[in-house]
Amino acid sequence: MSLSNSPKLTKGAIIGFDLMNPLASVVIFQYNPANIKRQLEAHAPQGEGGKSEPMRLTGAPKETITLNEVVLDATDQLAASDPIAGTMGIYPQLAALEMLIYPKSSAVIANTVLMATGAIEVVPTDAPFILFIWGLKRVVPVRITSFNITEERHDPNLNPIAAKVDLGLQVLSYNDFSITHPGFYTFMAHQVVKETMATIGSVNNLSSVVSGNVKLL
Repeated sequence: MSLSNSPKLTKGAIIGFDLMNPLASVVIFQYNPANIKRQLEAHAPQGEGGKSEPMRLTGAPKETITLNEVVLDATDQLAASDPIAGTMGIYPQLAALEMLIYPKSSAVIANTVLMATGAIEVVPTDAPFILFIWGLKRVVPVRITSFNITEERHDPNLNPIAAKVDLGLQVLSYNDFSITHPGFYTFMAHQVVKETMATIGSVNNLSSVVSGNVKLL
């Protein structure tokens, strides 16, 4: 038996935590997207302010993440005679992603009953608490802001068997959660890891300057 020297690939994931249906929103990427685009906007005071204001920050930056072409493909599963892929293709995986932006049907029915009985106020339902996981060093709470699906192949029963998904994510920081919400502490842990990475990078850069490999002036 020959052993492969290739490192084990870590797969990205999107997981939605929903107490009413905890298994419905676990999506591990079958194939990691080739690239992700991240855009950060400083969270600074609005308006001109005084001379002491320009460097002030009012919170974590506003960050958006775009995942291009998350590939879902049932070809390998169909070749291995997987019963789920054979009868439903990748429909279950697509449904798990889509349910992250659907209100639960039970909540919709309950609110409809309340309105029919003359309830003065009907509270909108909460979406699942969603985490975007891109390796152990990047676990962030997010909200899905855009969702594009291109179904590329179908089986004879019109179940999708190959698709590409583009996702737009809005990172949620401690600015968006109460101090009692797990999202507050999840983002704080993410920022602490990022600060550690920044320190490591700065130390490496400083050592290059000190050793004379890099000249600043």
